[in-house]
Formats: sequence, C-alpha cells, structure tokens
Amino acid sequence: MSLLWQARFFTTVNHLGDLPNYKVPEIAFAGRSNAGKSTAINLLCNQKKLAFASKTPGRTQHINYFSLGGAHVGQHRKDPTKVDEIRAFLVDLPGYGYAEVSGTAKHHWQDLLGRYVQMREQLAALVLIMDARRPFTALDVEMLEWFAPTGKPIHCLLSKADKLNRSESTAALRLAETVLSSYVDGSGAPLAFSVQLFSALKRVGLEEADARICSLLGLAEPESIK
Repeated sequence: MSLLWQARFFTTVNHLGDLPNYKVPEIAFAGRSNAGKSTAINLLCNQKKLAFASKTPGRTQHINYFSLGGAHVGQHRKDPTKVDEIRAFLVDLPGYGYAEVSGTAKHHWQDLLGRYVQMREQLAALVLIMDARRPFTALDVEMLEWFAPTGKPIHCLLSKADKLNRSESTAALRLAETVLSSYVDGSGAPLAFSVQLFSALKRVGLEEADARICSLLGLAEPESIK
C-alpha cells in the first residue's frame, strides 16, 4: 500500500497567516482548473472524494491540506499500530484560469497562490498538472516562472494521456522535456524539473508518479502494509 493512501483532510486555508505550523515537507499540486488535478490526487491517494472534483471546473478557491501520518493512520488500518506524528502534507492549490469569480476574489486568490509557491519554506516540490493535449498554456508558464526561482523540483504530469495515440504521446513528452530543460540556475545547470505521461482513467503512470512524489517528500519508498 502506498504511503499516499494515508492521506486525510487536514485543513482549508484562505490566508497565508493560517498555514499549518508544522515543520514537515509539503508537496503542492497545481494546474489549470480543467486539467484533472483533483482526479489525479484522488487516484494517487486511492480515495474517491478526498480532493473535490466538480463538474464545474474552478470551484477550489482555497488551499486544501491533506496530512500523511498522524493518529488516524492506525485507525484506518484497523490494527494496533499508531503513527502519532504527521510526516508530510499534500497541498491542493486553487485551479487557475477558469473559475468564474469576481475580480477582487480572483486577485486575492492569485496573490495567495503566488506568495505560497514562492515563499513557503516547507514546500519541498511542486507537481504541475497539464493536459497532455494542451501543455504549457500561458498560465502554466506563469506558474513555472513563479516557482523556478526557488530552485526546488517540479514534477509535471501530462494528464489525460489516454486521449493521445502513441506518436502523439511521444511528441507531447519530448516537447515537455525540451521546454523544461530550458530552465536553468544561475550557473547554467538545469533545474530539477521532470515530466511523465499520466492518465487517471487508464491509470497510466500511476506507479511512477507515486514513487516520484514519495521521493520528493523524502519518505520511504512505497511499501506493502498488511
């Protein structure tokens, strides 16, 4: 069983001052509102309704925290094992580029999102979810530009890969690799950006994404738990 299956809702945040005061690593999930972000989180955590996946994209307008570890783990597994300490957080960021919200609300939302990805010390890495058929929209690139100066890793999931044939999938992956390799640090070395194909519907890339996320969080490799 993957360590990500331990995920449970922890809190919802609408102001940076309300972020959890835990010194554990966080990995954030970002993407356009119709890129399949919530569906990907639910699949990775093996839960149907952990992240809110609405038929109307753009409903998530807060930062939602899911904890890994904690007292609930032993209860969930129905055995005497107790894990009292939270080991990490999965963070579901507001989907961008689609929500029908007022200008004032959208400005607050964008400011919250930008300041979180640029300034959050506990943020270990970003998972950027892009539709494999339409990657690197202007807003996706804006997210990359926000986050790149931190020097932290980004792992991109090219979602809905089942909508592409083999040659199209190969082309989409090569394009993403080329774009991501253009991001370098002050010395010209490539940043720690990686990419893979992903399909929640066909479960394509699920194990690869699981292993990568656990690694970025500094957690043990996924293991079988009886």
